[in-house]
Amino acid sequence: MARRRLLLLLKPFDVFPAQNHPNVLPRITSPKTSQVLSYLDNRRKVHKDAINFCQDILRQKYVDWEAMFRSNLSQPIRDVDLVITVGGDGTLLQASHFMDDSVPVLGVNSDPTQAEEVEKFSEEFDATRSTGYLCAATVRNFEQMLDNILEGHSVPSELSRMSICVNSKLLSTYALNDVLIAHPCPATVSRFSFRMRKGIQPCSPLVNCRSSGLRVSTAAGSTAAILSAGGFAMPILSKDLQYMVREPILPGEASSRLMHGVVKSDESMDDVWYCKEGMIYVDGSHVFCPIQHGDTIELSSSAPVLKVFLSNHLLT
Repeated sequence: MARRRLLLLLKPFDVFPAQNHPNVLPRITSPKTSQVLSYLDNRRKVHKDAINFCQDILRQKYVDWEAMFRSNLSQPIRDVDLVITVGGDGTLLQASHFMDDSVPVLGVNSDPTQAEEVEKFSEEFDATRSTGYLCAATVRNFEQMLDNILEGHSVPSELSRMSICVNSKLLSTYALNDVLIAHPCPATVSRFSFRMRKGIQPCSPLVNCRSSGLRVSTAAGSTAAILSAGGFAMPILSKDLQYMVREPILPGEASSRLMHGVVKSDESMDDVWYCKEGMIYVDGSHVFCPIQHGDTIELSSSAPVLKVFLSNHLLT
């Protein structure tokens, strides 16, 4: 049997500067500051230990593998049988931008939030670590999950992604989580219109908006920013999209109910941008596309799926 080829994609472990870093030492002015920096130091150590742990496990398996920091990823991921991300949802999201529907991915949450730690420091600072919503593994179950995958006992789920067309040109990046269309200055009003379309026929009224922008999420992204803004969590395998106009300015009574809704899997959302400048942000702030007055944006769930190994509780 041929050896499997794996890519281990890593979140850098120097995201937080070390407590004894020359740029950090002058800012340690109080016991509380020192406590926070010690906490960040611990986060860095836990993540680094998780990387070493996963590499040690891979050395014991009948596989060929290489490790790469996510910041060095610049080309489509090809010629591997499995991608393993070690970090959190951000690392898995970044990997997804370089993957088609032929290679599955397993996310390892390297630094899970500890409930007792959050409670202990609740009066001092936010001790939340990584959520890892899309990460099915931690160091505790990584080897078992890897064995199940290599032995064919686990099957990846197919998560819907969002395609983005600007002026009828398809962007090369698909959104796994969400898309935010807004003015690059958050204090500036965004002006745009949108409507749903099925095939070539409109299937909803035209909505004209002045607001803080428009967010559209996939099912996988429906527990992220759009949920915090008042949206709802969708079944993880849904092919629908959910949209929400951010902070609409005095919508008319007829259109106010259209500020939040669903784009069905057989529909697309057509948007027209009416500001001098704007930006489409894909899965956060790192991937973006500038737009200008009169540009048209089409969003739909027609993108290739992403194959992800998920926790059982997400599928029930």
